[in-house]
Amino acid sequence: MFERPKAGQQAVLVHLDLPGGDYEADRLEFIELARAAGAEVLSVIGGSRRQPDAGLFVGTGKAEEIAESVQAQCAELVIVNHPLSPSQERNLERCVKCRVVGRSGLILDIFAQRARTHEGKLQVELAQLQHMSTRLIRGWTHLERQRGGGIGLTGPGETQLELDRRMLRDRIATLKRHLEGVRARRAQNRQARTRNEIPIASLVGYTNAGKSTLFNALTHQQVFASRQLFATLDTTVRRVELPGLEHAVLADTVGFIRDLPHDLIAAFRATLEEARNADLLVHVVDAADPERAARIEQVVAVIDEIEAESVPRLLVFNKIDQREGELPRVERDDAGVAQRVWVSALTGEGLDTLREVLAERLAERDLGTYTLRIPSRAGRLRAQLFAHRSVRAERLLETGDLEIDVEMPFERLRGLCVAAGIDPPPDPGPVEAWEADNVKS
Repeated sequence: MFERPKAGQQAVLVHLDLPGGDYEADRLEFIELARAAGAEVLSVIGGSRRQPDAGLFVGTGKAEEIAESVQAQCAELVIVNHPLSPSQERNLERCVKCRVVGRSGLILDIFAQRARTHEGKLQVELAQLQHMSTRLIRGWTHLERQRGGGIGLTGPGETQLELDRRMLRDRIATLKRHLEGVRARRAQNRQARTRNEIPIASLVGYTNAGKSTLFNALTHQQVFASRQLFATLDTTVRRVELPGLEHAVLADTVGFIRDLPHDLIAAFRATLEEARNADLLVHVVDAADPERAARIEQVVAVIDEIEAESVPRLLVFNKIDQREGELPRVERDDAGVAQRVWVSALTGEGLDTLREVLAERLAERDLGTYTLRIPSRAGRLRAQLFAHRSVRAERLLETGDLEIDVEMPFERLRGLCVAAGIDPPPDPGPVEAWEADNVKS
């Protein structure tokens, strides 16, 4: 048993070289993360292992080295740049005699400091509580003390640990209900944009790639932007003027990072749905980052995790002003579709070209050809399809049903079908045949 040590700001950082990682790049990013959380970095202890130690993660010898460094420098905190299990965290705390925080806890702390809106605070609190709920077992001696019964108190023999678990469960359930309301409101806003045929492009990218600066430059807004990790957390949606498009909106989302905690991704799912439901993902890359190829892969991994892999993408290489001789340009594939644009959001180089490319890509967004078999009772859906000028051919079948060929974005078609009480089509391909003959009562 032990009383868990209190935390502080003076920290010893621990980063191990494990197979599959880039030691130096990950170490530098780790230091920036610690500083972003407000830690005063006293020293960085390195090492290498083939695989983590089951009990301490770092191994017995390395744990003793960390303990000596903590004692010599009067450190108040040890931060480990790797996800730690609850038992590894507790065992390491016993050994080094100070609080230990893993990578997930560090990122959650940064998010808690940066959240500004009510929604952002709810999302961060949910992620923190889910993370905390796995760390309430025998880590604090006071949690094992029993409380007696009585009015307004817990039942006879119920321990403080059981009480805290129950309170955590109740609070997590409450937060999830609140966030479901946020999700519903976002869905209503997206439906309104779909009805009005307003295309949306969503900025995604590794944290500190310059997304918010680019967002401000394109929308003429003043969203907070700073050269630091996770400068902004809350999704902002604003109108953007693009040549040839009467209406379009641009969304700025939270930055991604390597090994983003799963609890955080789950909590921010309502926010990240702006990316999943966009017509175009604008993947912003720091062109001056020597690790940009790895950063692109890490962002793609998060995009896959939030189930946005099917959304069309455009790579935007930002910060060309930091690369000598780099000029703004557009790179296209063999079919002539723009795939990469090189710009500088800070100086404005290439932004006019980027606006033209965004208009070009959004104009061709998500169009697919579908053959719908619609029962005669669903005449309103037929009228709506004609109103959208999407009908290419129409045939009357012997059963009295209609077979209609339509060309339109899949999300818009699905919304119309749901509103008409008809099962929506499955995930689309380039050409999708679908029969909808089951009208809901």
